[in-house]
Amino acid sequence: MGIGPYGYSYNERMVYLEYAIELRGITKRFGPVVANDGIDLGLARGEILALLGENGSGKTTLMNMLAGIYLPDEGRILADGRPISIRSPRDAYAHGIGMIHQHYKLVDVFTAAENIVLGMEGEKKLDIKKANARVREICERYGFDIDPEKKVYDMSVSEKQTVEIVKVLYRSAEILILDEPTAVLTPQETDRLFAILRKMREDNKAIVIITHKLNEVMAISDKVAVLRKGKYIGTVNTAETDPHALTDMMVGRSVTLNIDRPLNPDRAERLRVSGLTVFDHEHVKKLDGVGFTALGGEILGVAGIAGSGQKELLEAIAGLCPVARGSITYLPPEGGADELVGRTPMQIRKKGVSLAFIPEDRLGMGLVGSMGMTGNMMLRSWRRGSGPFVKRKQPRDLANKVLNDLEVVTPGIEFPVRKLSGGNVQKVLVGREIASSPSVLMTAYAVRGLDINTSYTIYNLMTEQKMKGTAVIFVGEDLDVLLELCDRILVLCGGKVSGVVDARTATKEEIGLLMTSVGGKEGA
Repeated sequence: MGIGPYGYSYNERMVYLEYAIELRGITKRFGPVVANDGIDLGLARGEILALLGENGSGKTTLMNMLAGIYLPDEGRILADGRPISIRSPRDAYAHGIGMIHQHYKLVDVFTAAENIVLGMEGEKKLDIKKANARVREICERYGFDIDPEKKVYDMSVSEKQTVEIVKVLYRSAEILILDEPTAVLTPQETDRLFAILRKMREDNKAIVIITHKLNEVMAISDKVAVLRKGKYIGTVNTAETDPHALTDMMVGRSVTLNIDRPLNPDRAERLRVSGLTVFDHEHVKKLDGVGFTALGGEILGVAGIAGSGQKELLEAIAGLCPVARGSITYLPPEGGADELVGRTPMQIRKKGVSLAFIPEDRLGMGLVGSMGMTGNMMLRSWRRGSGPFVKRKQPRDLANKVLNDLEVVTPGIEFPVRKLSGGNVQKVLVGREIASSPSVLMTAYAVRGLDINTSYTIYNLMTEQKMKGTAVIFVGEDLDVLLELCDRILVLCGGKVSGVVDARTATKEEIGLLMTSVGGKEGA
């Protein structure tokens, strides 16, 4: 058997050439943490490979080495059987590799088109008209709804994700890596994206999709590769497996969807919203006369098609969004009432209102990515200090408590949170907000992009807060989870309340109908 020019046998090289990209013995360490441990993985052309694993299992780190974000400590990467070196995202694009990241790599003050063409080689001077036309052409071809001249800071989370997708399509990547691409998409947008991916597969492109949604894995992938604690467990054909078997591979044990929902008999009104009307910066009405009550000792779910006003509702309560009309009244456990409309978040806090908000944009609004856990814990307490120096002991103690209680996977509490996996970032944010012992806790898509184990951790934390008498407002997109976790569900449609139902007796069909039609039944 002959030996090829790259140190492997000719028979091995024939196997290698079946793959567009192959990883051999890839190891990556961050201090004492081994993120990837000797991983072997191949990606063939004309194939969609789903990459599964719990948060912190090394999925994104592995793909970041293909995208030129990280360099492997050991192992090699082969393209069409030949070793290649990927030392930067530019190198990755030169080899036809494009990655859509879970956390956006966009410049807020630039337009969509400017972000899309940023860093491209070729023309020395940017022809913005040509770029806008090309972006519109891609959007029209694939059905994306994005204005190429719109500034990123004016975009919703969904629009930012769309820009990232178009950015890769603009560069005509042959190898596409998508990290939780559907986390911020509506079901209709997800269907359109999957249609695009299937077309790319027909065009012989190689595609990796990282997702925790097993129904999506079964719907879109040809093969599934599973990582667990940084190690490669195996690859199976999607047609020959099922969600239960994949869960066993991913977690190492059987996990079933069974959320504990105890009833807290000591419920009391904590928040009263009446006639709430909110407009966005373009004077488009986002909330129209919304009214409801949130009770301490219950979880109030909020359901609705994406863009129905969920984001504006929570931001208005938190003082982040101006209110045109209506009232938001906080009713503290010790008695009395405080009006929140017209107050900033700092004024709300100084008033003594015990309110915590976990936004959907974890790193953009919730945490400072360049800071470690200690610094982010300090964001809630630094104004309490006296004198010019900030005391770090209490935030450091809290960081260590969150690290241990929620099993955050990080090299240390000073390690930048933006370098953590999405699930660990969410644990840091949830842990910090819950540590403030709020009377009202609001969460927006708290388990979006999280694995099964981490999701259950979040569900249990929400239930623990409920049993302590906290009023939990839980905005979610999975109706099965809302029906099992929540006590009542508020349904929004077009910025209006279409119904409030008892989650213990309601059905998915009933809620689905309320999500698409205003004026349904209101009760509970």
